[in-house]
Formats: sequence, structure tokens, C-alpha cells
Amino acid sequence: MNNRIEATILSNLFFNEDYTRKVLPFIKEDYFTNRTEKLLYGEIYKFVDKYKNNPTKDAILIELNQRKDINEEEHTAIRHMVVGLSEEEAEPQWLLDTTEKFCKDRAVHNAVLSGITILDGKDKKQTAEAIPHILSEALAVSFDKSVGHDYVEDADKRFEWYHTKEKKFQFDLNYFNKITKGGVPSKTLNIALAGTGVGKSLFMCHVAASYLLQGLNVLYITLEMAEERIAERIDANLFNVTMDDLHDMPKQLYDNKVSQLNKKTTGKLIIKEYPTASAHTGHFKSLINELALKKSFKPDVIFIDYLNICSSSRFKGGNISSYFYIKAIAEELRGLAVEHNVPIFSATQTTRTGFVSTDIGLEDTSESFGLPATADFMFALMSNEELEALGQMKVKQLKNRYNDPSINRAFIVGVDRAKMRLYDVEQNAQNIVDSGQVKKEDAYDKFSDFKI
Repeated sequence: MNNRIEATILSNLFFNEDYTRKVLPFIKEDYFTNRTEKLLYGEIYKFVDKYKNNPTKDAILIELNQRKDINEEEHTAIRHMVVGLSEEEAEPQWLLDTTEKFCKDRAVHNAVLSGITILDGKDKKQTAEAIPHILSEALAVSFDKSVGHDYVEDADKRFEWYHTKEKKFQFDLNYFNKITKGGVPSKTLNIALAGTGVGKSLFMCHVAASYLLQGLNVLYITLEMAEERIAERIDANLFNVTMDDLHDMPKQLYDNKVSQLNKKTTGKLIIKEYPTASAHTGHFKSLINELALKKSFKPDVIFIDYLNICSSSRFKGGNISSYFYIKAIAEELRGLAVEHNVPIFSATQTTRTGFVSTDIGLEDTSESFGLPATADFMFALMSNEELEALGQMKVKQLKNRYNDPSINRAFIVGVDRAKMRLYDVEQNAQNIVDSGQVKKEDAYDKFSDFKI
């Protein structure tokens, strides 16, 4: 009897059909260190992949006899191994758990060896920057036993999901919480649409600051302004001082404010700058992995300032139209949100027509209508001389997967540009015609624990 897990795996791949169908998609040939076992597993995999059934011993031996890359000594060793395999009863869950641990251990071992090869300069295709990604992929190895949602058999799970309160990332602005039913969920792409200078970065800096105060880890990626410029805006917001006063502030007072802020929150804020149009989701994934390794930092929310000046990881420019290019970037960012289980906030520009309009629509999205098709939540930020004089900004819902966008279609928020802050205005300032604003308690207020 062979007590090696490799022999147990190979034996069950012959005799245990249920086990084979569950584990074969996850086992790789290079997990086997013994060449005989590696060759045998490779033939088993090819047989099952082609015929969708477990192989017999004779079938595998015949297939191996036809190979020209195996010498006589290896043929003898494989034949001896195959003959020695026998069907043995094993506890099914133990078998799956043990096989999963084997795969994880071998994946990490191989990843470490790959890293050493890269550092020694023996791998000419990859650089040291690839090592964090190789290790993170190895650590993520697991058996996904789910093959979909069975409508009838999983009804109880579905009912439980209906009555489980979804984790939401709340705003500190009442009307934004109303229209999103208490904040944005993870795995979503949320887009602010505005003209140049209206307040896209101001909005994102304000929301980033509010999430930091809530104790969340915030990653702010900027492709437009320097890291220090973004930090300056967030300083003004959190310290409640004007941008001018921030530059005149004595060092001791500044240190005191930073210390007070550090006591208020358990969250961290990382700001990373990339050159305009040079970074895509591949760079962002590498950054997230690097932050996890070097700073033990895992973002809860990601801000990308802003979408149109990112590059695509799939398309390299050229003759591709702006519609497909911007749509590709939006899809990649939403995929990043799903992969890392976070909400992503970004922004986009209006067209020239939308820049002078006080009633922006989806049709005013610049470059690509594929962006609003991909976003989960999209809203316009609008301003004019009258609103600026009042220190206000108009917000209009354009697309909303969280709530009915016809309710509270448009509303007003206050703006303190000197301190880079947004705030709620009095109800009498919400004097927008045909906004669809709800005056009475709506269904959300009636049934939710979260009260606005």
C-alpha cells in the first residue's frame, strides 16, 4: 500500500467518477514532482477531457505505449505503478480536502521556485515585478464546488439572501443615501459625470475622506493630478480649513491635526499617481497585490481619477473607436471591482454640449455611450453662475441599479470649494422642478433600519 497522496489521487482518478469530476479542473500536471506520476496524470487528464469518462488501466497503458517521448525504463515504471493502483474506500470530504491542500501546497512551492528563477535571471520572459502576482495566484488556489444556483433546491438559501442585509458603503450626504438605499454595495462601478472644473475630483476627494473617517481602507488612484495635490484637497476637507490656510498652517498645529485624525479612524488612505493614459487594470491589480505584501493594506473602496484617462489592458489603441475603447476600460474596472469585492468610484467628462447644459443626460457622456451601459450607478454634477453664488451644486441621477432613478431624480448639495467639502442643504433649498422628490416616508424608510 502506498501512503503518498499522489498515489491516492491517481487511484481515485481511475475508480472514483464523482471525485474525478470535482478535482480534475483544479489539478495541474506540474503539481507532481515524480516524472512517472506526471506522465500518468497527463494521460488520465487527456482521456477524461476527450471521452468525458474515467479511463481503464488498459486504455491508459495503450495510450502510453504509443508515445515516442517515453523510454523503456519509464514505460516499465508506469506499467508497474498502474498495475499497483487499486480501488480503496475513503471518506469523500476528507479526500477532497486533502487533495485541495495538496494542490495549494504544490502551487505555493512552484510559485516560490518561479520567483527564485526570476531573481536569478534565468527566466527571460518575466521580471521581479511579476513575483507578487505569481504568489497571490498560488495562494488563491481553491476548489470551487459551486456549479450554479439550483432554482428549486437552493430556494432556502435564496430566501435567506432576501432577508440578509447587504453590506453598503454609506455616504455622509443624505440624498445620496436615499437614492442608493443606504450607500453603494461592493462589486460595483459608480460614475460621476461632469464638465471640466465642475467638481469631479472634489466629489471623489470628499467621499474618500468620509470613508476614511468611517474606518475604511481607501485606495485613491490619480492619473490627472499629483499625489500631493489629492492629499492637499483631502487635508483641507478633513481639517476643515481652506486650501490657503493649509499652506500657512504652523507645523505643530498640522501635526496635532494629523494626530487627532489618526485617533478618530482605524482606516488608511493610500494615494497612488500614474502618468496620464499609461495605467490600466493590470497595473492596478499589481498595486493592490504589492500593497497587501508590503503594507498589509487591503482596500475597502477604490477611487480612480478618472476613467477616460486610463488605458485599456485589452486594447492598445490604434484604429479602435473611442466607443469600444472607453467601454473596454469601464468593463475592466468593473471586473476589478468584482475580483477584489470593492466598490469603485470614477468619473467621466461631458460632451461640449453637456458642458454648457443645466440638464445633463446620458447622451452627454463624452467619447462612449458604452460607459453608462456598464456602470451600476451614474449621476451628473452640474453648476452655473447662480448655483455657484449660492455655494451649491445640482446632482441628477442618470442610471441607478440600486433604486428607482425617477425618485429624487435631481437634488441640491452644498459646496465649500475652499475647503473641498460637500454638505447637505436645508430642505427649502431643494426647489427643483419635476425632480420627483419624495416628501413622505418612502418604502425604503418604512422597512429599513437605516434612517435618513
